[in-house]
Amino acid sequence: MNLRHYLDRIGYRGALEPTAAVLASLHRAHLLSVPFENLDIPLGHRIELDRASFYDKIVRRGRGGFCYELNGLFAWLLEQVGFRVTLLSGRVYEGERPGPEFDHMTLLVEMEERMIADVGFGDSFIEPLKLGPGEQIQRGVTYRLSGSDAGRVVERRRAGDRWEPQYAFTLTPRRLEEFAAMCHHQQTSPDSVFTRKSVCSLATRDGRITLADGRLIVTSGRDRQERQVKGEEEYRALLKSRFGIDLGRDADVSRLVLPPSR
Repeated sequence: MNLRHYLDRIGYRGALEPTAAVLASLHRAHLLSVPFENLDIPLGHRIELDRASFYDKIVRRGRGGFCYELNGLFAWLLEQVGFRVTLLSGRVYEGERPGPEFDHMTLLVEMEERMIADVGFGDSFIEPLKLGPGEQIQRGVTYRLSGSDAGRVVERRRAGDRWEPQYAFTLTPRRLEEFAAMCHHQQTSPDSVFTRKSVCSLATRDGRITLADGRLIVTSGRDRQERQVKGEEEYRALLKSRFGIDLGRDADVSRLVLPPSR
């Protein structure tokens, strides 16, 4: 890894020492610069669980990725800075029940206090959460980690809403290769949300911008605007202007505007 190139990719110019303040700054910078996206899956490009591949895609080619890529690479960055990082398996909630083991990857960072870092879940906390009781408010949204070390759940609540579980996890240390089977499933199974739709989403200073199939969604505070994308050329232009992604003229963008399963 070229650390400086990675930091340039996320626009980070601050201190580099294993402290809670630096972790929060790196976490926020990453989420504001690197989109959550699954575009390779509908385009038919295989995603390999390999740190060098993550680095090439995200840093060298200016792309984003999904949880295994984003958190896998971010863990490597944190290790280079001097943090103690452990990969954890998450089980994403679908309604009232969490999904299978290794459905999601999240990170435990241990310093003077333990933190959960996650730059690969899409619309969620923008700075790490303290691994402890109590509510934590970020950008007008309240988060909490319910349960115990034997089984915790990340929950969030927007103003006036009830608590919504996002994913469950334990503190059992995991290795990158343990996520391989589920990573393959996410790319190939008709039951996977990632084979049924395309998404490219990036946090902004006061909200989020998302391309979901052929729709552009922009949120800012409580304001939400949504419209249809006017064809493949506009989709390419939005990827470039809003996310910094150039897929090249050979990419069949029609698969992203209207995925094959539609």
